[in-house]
Amino acid sequence: MPVSLHSTGKASFDDIYDRPDPAAYYRRMAELDYVIPELAKPHFQRLIDERDATTVLDLGCSYGVNAALLRFDTTVADLAEHYRTGDTDARIARDRDRLAAGDRRPDVRFVGVDASAPALDYAVAAGLLHDAVHADLETDDPTESQRRVLASADLIVSTGCIGYITDRTLLRVVRAHGSRLPWMAHFVLRMFDFEPIARRLAELGYRVERRPGTFRQRRFASEGEQARVLNTLSDKGIDPTGLEADGWLHAELFVCMPTDTHPEDRP
Repeated sequence: MPVSLHSTGKASFDDIYDRPDPAAYYRRMAELDYVIPELAKPHFQRLIDERDATTVLDLGCSYGVNAALLRFDTTVADLAEHYRTGDTDARIARDRDRLAAGDRRPDVRFVGVDASAPALDYAVAAGLLHDAVHADLETDDPTESQRRVLASADLIVSTGCIGYITDRTLLRVVRAHGSRLPWMAHFVLRMFDFEPIARRLAELGYRVERRPGTFRQRRFASEGEQARVLNTLSDKGIDPTGLEADGWLHAELFVCMPTDTHPEDRP
């Protein structure tokens, strides 16, 4: 089936974000060697422990992907197999049984934000997320009940939504906390410029650090997607040699902490 492209130039997977369960999502992502949640996991684990975070908010969480990898200590390929059989009710029951048998992060409450109601409904029903906010924070302020959920987070993470969302969403999430600034960690594709967001966060009192190296997200879904992304990188003066030119989307990690964080508390 031809892969349609989002306005950003990336492949659009809208057809697998509105299913009642994540079987199609994980099958498609496994086919593309989607690995960014696995590469992000040790960084998130370290930040959770360093921050002593009790609530983690995942922006663009879809079916609770980062929560699943952290709580099941699994991989995307394993989850594709895990969800291969059964109907939605059976998959929910398997997830709940798996969590009951051995939640790897029982000390952490996981909250998700996404524009897909079916994905959030599944993640909450399966117990992967403890709470969820279904909202488009690019256009709307959170309701009071949503604000309370957002404000509960000690650490905010994302592994691919920056570019689809902008500083409008991040500022609404941060401002939900009042004067308290949560830590954040965002994996941002190199085709998207995080600097404008970093400047706005600095105005609020954040120190933004880009960590060394890049991180594979997934293989390109089509030659058309790769060509569009390479053109975007070229227009921005970014060299794709050895990275996107070799067939993979690559991301960078930006860690955002309040400027008053003591040096010994920084991971």
